[in-house]
Amino acid sequence: MNTVLIAIIVVNVLISYKGFNDLSFFRKYEFHIGSIRSGEQIRMLSSGFLHADMAHLIFNMLTLWFFAPVVISYLGDFSFILVYFGSLIFGSLLTMVFHKNDYGYRAVGASGAVTGVLYSAILLQPDMMLGIFFIIPMPAYIFGILYLLYSIYGMKAKNDNIGHTAHFGGAVGGYLITLLKEPTLLVDHTLMVILLAIPIIILFVMEKMGKL
Repeated sequence: MNTVLIAIIVVNVLISYKGFNDLSFFRKYEFHIGSIRSGEQIRMLSSGFLHADMAHLIFNMLTLWFFAPVVISYLGDFSFILVYFGSLIFGSLLTMVFHKNDYGYRAVGASGAVTGVLYSAILLQPDMMLGIFFIIPMPAYIFGILYLLYSIYGMKAKNDNIGHTAHFGGAVGGYLITLLKEPTLLVDHTLMVILLAIPIIILFVMEKMGKL
């Protein structure tokens, strides 16, 4: 049982619980484009510890609980913290880029950070198998690619309330930070590094072409 992982989960639970019961607290620290552009940059970090409801919180914390140990075992505690918070910030920054003119845009959740940890774990151990819906077996790298392609679709469709941009930004953060910490992956898992980069390249090409 890792102390750092437990601490991050406990902080998420405590801050989220406070937000569930205190709307003014929730509104003060959620991700909100207008407020951030007015100088409240703390929201880019604090929003990552708030959640919309208990199901949202449980899903994110369970995902973190399953995949964080892989990152910690390969990279250690400090690098895990770097991946977690770096991915959270990457998610917020990409959301700012894609929604900069949508002053009413709001979002909460650790999804960016958790997706970054997930992508880091896939890079470090690409041969691991995931149980989709706890039943359907799928190689982790295929899940990672499909997840980001779905995020691109969600960003383009804009037909739900899911923060697809934060998910994508978090994955990019986890991908880049992991490669910076473990550059040998470029040699040891070259094909996997290329495959996982494909959705990232597609996103930025579509953005350049004005397709998002």
